[in-house]
Amino acid sequence: MIQKSYSETPSLYLIPTPIGNMEDITLRAIHTLENVDYILSEDTRVTAQLLKHLHISKKLVSCHEHNEENIKEKILLDVKSGKNIGLVTDRGTPIISDPGYKIVRYLIENGIPVISLPGPTAFVPALTSSGIDPSSFLFYGFLNAKAAKRKEELESLKNVQYTIIFYEAVHRIQKTLQDILRIFGDRKISVSREISKLYEEIYRGKISEVLKELDVIKGEFVLVVEGASDLKDFSDLDLFSHVQIYLRDGLSEMDAIKKVAKDRKLPKAEIYKAYHTRK
Repeated sequence: MIQKSYSETPSLYLIPTPIGNMEDITLRAIHTLENVDYILSEDTRVTAQLLKHLHISKKLVSCHEHNEENIKEKILLDVKSGKNIGLVTDRGTPIISDPGYKIVRYLIENGIPVISLPGPTAFVPALTSSGIDPSSFLFYGFLNAKAAKRKEELESLKNVQYTIIFYEAVHRIQKTLQDILRIFGDRKISVSREISKLYEEIYRGKISEVLKELDVIKGEFVLVVEGASDLKDFSDLDLFSHVQIYLRDGLSEMDAIKKVAKDRKLPKAEIYKAYHTRK
């Protein structure tokens, strides 16, 4: 199904809002907030403050993770009746580690245009200012709040070859960094705090170094962690286990063997024989 986003068909608009500095809102976002019929808001109190700052008066409808299923049908009917609706989260681009996905998916399934405006989001400036390879990256968002689940997630990610980006809350930042250090090893990391706000800070270095420097008690954090592809020491892995890593990442057996041969600078036939002898 093809969506023509600018056909003047009634639509749902995903509207990014500032993550800190109020000057980061775009002219298009302001214009859209002014012209939609009403706004779905993660926290109506936060959105009301933004609208007051922008001198915009607009009806706000609460939309959060606990009521998305209950309100999605009404939203669909409203758009079908000719209304344009905006969706915002407290800060940043909607849907990114925030509510709204269930509504977006439901409207798309029912043929409603969903138009996402470009604008502020925390992980992009954190990545581009990190000094860590941005050419390929995985945005993961928040790890599980429970320690055991968080460690399981990190174990599943430790061999990912791309730069990995996490969000984390202040009360878990130290424990999360300690878990990453234990499971990933002492990689390069960039930890951005309070992006675009007055007390913005960026901690760069090895994970162990950042842990020693990071003693703040406030802020919202973005962690940019070096990918496994930059870690060249495979000395603790036998050839069979090395191939298994790439199989778990989704490579075919032959591609995994080729990758190991490249990593080890060994003939593919040697890797193939070692793998199948144990297999």
